[in-house]
Amino acid sequence: MTQPQLPRSLIGRLGKYLEDSLLVALLVALIAIATAQIVMRNMFSTGFTWSDELLRLLVLWLAMAAAIAAARDDRHIAIDVLSRFMSGRALAGIRILIALFTAGVCGVLAWHAGRFVNQSRVFEDVLLGGAPAWIFQIVMPLAFGLMTYRYLVHAARHARVLIKGP
Repeated sequence: MTQPQLPRSLIGRLGKYLEDSLLVALLVALIAIATAQIVMRNMFSTGFTWSDELLRLLVLWLAMAAAIAAARDDRHIAIDVLSRFMSGRALAGIRILIALFTAGVCGVLAWHAGRFVNQSRVFEDVLLGGAPAWIFQIVMPLAFGLMTYRYLVHAARHARVLIKGP
């Protein structure tokens, strides 16, 4: 069963384009830096001292950006057994519960990620040779907060199906 799609506004399309562009840019940067590091180490016995740390940060940012994009379209990995046996309002009710549970988990993660980033700021942690670590880590609470919002929107969309019918 296909889910009803909300009409996409210009702002929504622009946001999707920017999110997808960020994903592509992060992935290209990750591949380029890793490839350059491998070539430099194997062919020239040298390399960038900061590249390993930067690659770890790029993986974090790429994972958070991909999770945001997956939440945008409600495309996270799921075991969707119930849709084979249920339809209409009953399925919408189950999807509301799932979306609310997911929003709750993301909200808790956003809260604790925010606490982690604040502690990193308080203790003046540094990355990449002296830059404040919290600047690079702030993606975690922001991403989980945005995913919380998006799953609340998904819950509202399913609630509309529950009330009005499929």
